[in-house]
Amino acid sequence: MPLHLGPDDGPPSFHDLLATAGYRAVAAGLRLGVFDALADGPRPVGSLASALGADPRGTGLLAEALVSFGYLTRGPDGYANTDETAKWLAGGGYSEVDKFWSVVLFESWEGLEESVRTGKPAIDFYAWLAERPEVLRRFQGMLSGHADAIAPEVASIVPVGSTLLDVGGGHAKHAIRLCATHPSLRATVVDLPDALAVGAGAVTDAGLSQRITLRAGDYDTLDLGADYDTVLLFNVVHGRPAAANEELLARVASALRPGGAVVLLEHDEHSPDRASDAFARVFSLNLFHGQGGQVYGTAEITAWLTAAGFGAPVRHPLTTSPGQSLLVARKS
Repeated sequence: MPLHLGPDDGPPSFHDLLATAGYRAVAAGLRLGVFDALADGPRPVGSLASALGADPRGTGLLAEALVSFGYLTRGPDGYANTDETAKWLAGGGYSEVDKFWSVVLFESWEGLEESVRTGKPAIDFYAWLAERPEVLRRFQGMLSGHADAIAPEVASIVPVGSTLLDVGGGHAKHAIRLCATHPSLRATVVDLPDALAVGAGAVTDAGLSQRITLRAGDYDTLDLGADYDTVLLFNVVHGRPAAANEELLARVASALRPGGAVVLLEHDEHSPDRASDAFARVFSLNLFHGQGGQVYGTAEITAWLTAAGFGAPVRHPLTTSPGQSLLVARKS
């Protein structure tokens, strides 16, 4: 948890040094299982080290660092989780998110300077993920969990007819929710095979295999079909350069009937909430480094949509995911 330092406690870079070190210590605690080992109550350092299969001195030093940042407390019975730590980091909770982002920030950002210097991604994010199956599993789980959280609100906004195409929605959660809400709707989900493997089980479990078709392939080259009433582009355009988005939106327009709608889910470029705004800026840098994308503003996305033959989009901020919005645009 951030140390609330005053302006006389050193230069700003020192504050960030401590925050970075604190988050790295949390990542070590998560990977070693510190917070789970303390889920049932305090432990002396020897007992904690034994539970972790770790060195007692190293365990004690890590625990002391976590005490200084407010993640643990130290008392007569040993080290214990704080209430906030128990809520978010022990036994699941938010820990999967932190396990994912800690690897991204401390491993994939190694070549960030090269990306900034050259203007090109220094890594291929999805190839990097493929080499780390556990990180990939967490990434897919985050996307799926987020979709579960926002699906009811999204379903209340997305305009549907009888046919829907979900581009890049491998977990299929939105197609499932929309088909469950609209009994006459049939959906097609296009994504890469690894992503669709997540959605296949969910579609079967929902009993919608006859109404939801999963098509494996690269949606930049795959024939998307035609005469759809609605196309979803959720968390797609931010992972791509501008030129690639212009081309994709032109192909999406060709796949829609006249009057059909494209719906984009994207992060807001500038949110009034400081935490959401800061995350969007960090996320944008991460997208640039690993995929050549960024968080794009509504004005730029509107220009792409207009060029592809769409009218101006209507923006719907999401209450279930502050800092994100749906953009709904109709084909002219």
